[in-house]
Parts: sequence; C-alpha cells; structure tokens
Amino acid sequence: MNATDPQAQFEQIVVPHLDAAYNLARWLAGNDHDAEDIAQEASLRAFRFLSGFRGGNSRSWLLTIVRNTAFTWLKKNRPQAVVSIGEEEMLEIEDPAAANQSVTLHHADRDVLRAALEQLPVEFREVLILRELEGLSYKEISEVADAPIGTVMSRLARARKQIQDYLARKENRQ
Repeated sequence: MNATDPQAQFEQIVVPHLDAAYNLARWLAGNDHDAEDIAQEASLRAFRFLSGFRGGNSRSWLLTIVRNTAFTWLKKNRPQAVVSIGEEEMLEIEDPAAANQSVTLHHADRDVLRAALEQLPVEFREVLILRELEGLSYKEISEVADAPIGTVMSRLARARKQIQDYLARKENRQ
C-alpha cells in the first residue's frame, strides 16, 4: 500500500469497520434511513480527515467520528433526543460488572431487548452498544464518547439497570 494514496489508506483504516460504524449509527439514530445518512457522512468525514489519523485503534477513531456525526445530526434534527445527564445522576454509580445484569441482557427476547434499548437515553444506549455489541473496552468507549472512564462505567451501569428494570416490568405483565 502506498502510504500517500488516500483511497488505499481509507480501505485499510476505515472500510474494515464500516459495519460497526453503521451499527452504532443505527442505534443512536433509531432507524435504518437516518443511520445510513449518518454513516455516510461519517465516512466522508473520515476520508476528509484521514491525514489526522495518527495510528492506533482505527475502529475507535472511526466510531468517534460516527458518534460525533450522530450527535451533530441528532441535535439538528431531533434535539429532544439528546438529553444531558446531570452530574448528580452520575454519582449514583452501581457495580458495572454485575454478572446478573449481563446474563439478563444475553437471555432476553430479541424484540423485547430492542424495545428496551430504544427507550434508553442516547448517552446510555451509546455506551451499552459500544460495550456489549461492539466489544470495546472502557478505555476505548471513554475515547469514543469523550467522557471519563468513571462516567462511562456509570452510564453503562445505569443503562444495564434500566434494561433490567424494563425486562422485569415486561416479565411481570406476562
């Protein structure tokens, strides 16, 4: 690969992670059509700013661009969807490694789980998708979300708790 060939760089750095990019965009936007627009815009931005990639984790770099593109899009098109989580809410940290929460998530019915994920605030949904579906580490999520690791852990714990509560309510109705 010629290091100065932008197309070859793009194919090596970005293309392998386009599925993850679309997946994150889909969960943040809430539908396929908007996710396609966001992922396409993020890909264009990645191509434009390829010279700014300094090596390291290209997946995290691309997902950061997707996240920023999605939040810009959401603020413009659906400002009510972007809710800032207050610091006092962040202080209610639960154990993010609670095994029963992960077990609950992995055994839930796919449609019920999708509905539960869609009801989460976007900041919570984002960290849960990056951790559980994309397999990113807390450090990588921290970089993508531009948030301290403690905030990532708190959001993840709260997202899991809200999903668990949602699933429990659904189970009680049956």
